[in-house]
Amino acid sequence: MLKKRLITLLAAWCCSSVFAADTGVVLKPDQLRADAFNDAKVVGNVSKNDAVDILSKKGAWLQIKSAGKSGWVRLLTVKRNTASGNNVAGVVGVATGRSGTGKVVSTTGIRGLSAEDLKTAQFNEAETKKLESYTVSADEAKQFASGGGLSSRQYPYFQGGNPQ
Repeated sequence: MLKKRLITLLAAWCCSSVFAADTGVVLKPDQLRADAFNDAKVVGNVSKNDAVDILSKKGAWLQIKSAGKSGWVRLLTVKRNTASGNNVAGVVGVATGRSGTGKVVSTTGIRGLSAEDLKTAQFNEAETKKLESYTVSADEAKQFASGGGLSSRQYPYFQGGNPQ
């Protein structure tokens, strides 16, 4: 029993230390929050292309540290650097039943998928890399839109409907 607990503690420590070593880049400006929810106190800001250290993950939030500031941002604000070169997380993930960094299949409000589809979903690294290969810069996107006759329009921020 003691041996099993020791192995579990060691695995948890490895997971947390490997995960804590993750780094990333901020994809869009965002606010750092004191806790992992939308109405938490704002404790700072991050700018696009800021390098960050990923400290932990809670649901759809990442706790990050950048330029001496730390706080929580939405998961989609940060693109993780994938060149960690450390396979320990994958081995520990399999051993503990936890998925390694970037190999979590999660959904939020996806239509057309049943609960059974979601339960049997599997991470596909090749398809994820293929999807990431379609990334374009803002200038490339503007050029593409312009070539298609599209133009930019600014709309005021939606303040909410009329409650009745």
